[in-house]
Amino acid sequence: MTTTTFAAAVPTRRWDLVGRGLMAFNAVTTFAVFVHGLFLMAATTDDRLMVEGWRTFGYLVFTAMWTMLAFRPRQAPAIWEMVIAHKVAAAILALTIIHTTEGGQSSITDSWVALSTIFAYVVCRGWRSWRLVRRGH
Repeated sequence: MTTTTFAAAVPTRRWDLVGRGLMAFNAVTTFAVFVHGLFLMAATTDDRLMVEGWRTFGYLVFTAMWTMLAFRPRQAPAIWEMVIAHKVAAAILALTIIHTTEGGQSSITDSWVALSTIFAYVVCRGWRSWRLVRRGH
C-alpha cells in the first residue's frame, strides 16, 4: 500500500487544477480592474494622473504574474513569493485603514488575492519552481 503525503513533489491533478484555476481567476479579474483603471486615468485630474497610472499599470503586471502562475506554477521561481509578499503587505495596510472607503474595499480584495495565492502556492507546490534555479536552468 502506498501513501502520498501532502508535501509530495507533484500535486494531484485535481489540486493542481484548483490552484491554477484560482490563479487564472485572479488574472482575469485583475485584467478587468486594469481596463477599468484606464477609464479612471482618462477621467482623473493632472494632479492624480501619475498615481492612477502607476496603480493601473501595476494591475497589468499582476495580471501577467498570475497568468504565469496559472500556466506554469512550478516553473516561475520567485514569482509566487513576490506576489504573496506584496499582497500580504497590501492587505495589512488596507486593514490598518479599514475605516476609509479605499481601505474597506482593498481589505477585502487584497486579503482574497493574498489568501488565494497562498492556498494555490501550497496545492500547486509553488516552491518546486526553485529547483530550476538550483539546476541552473
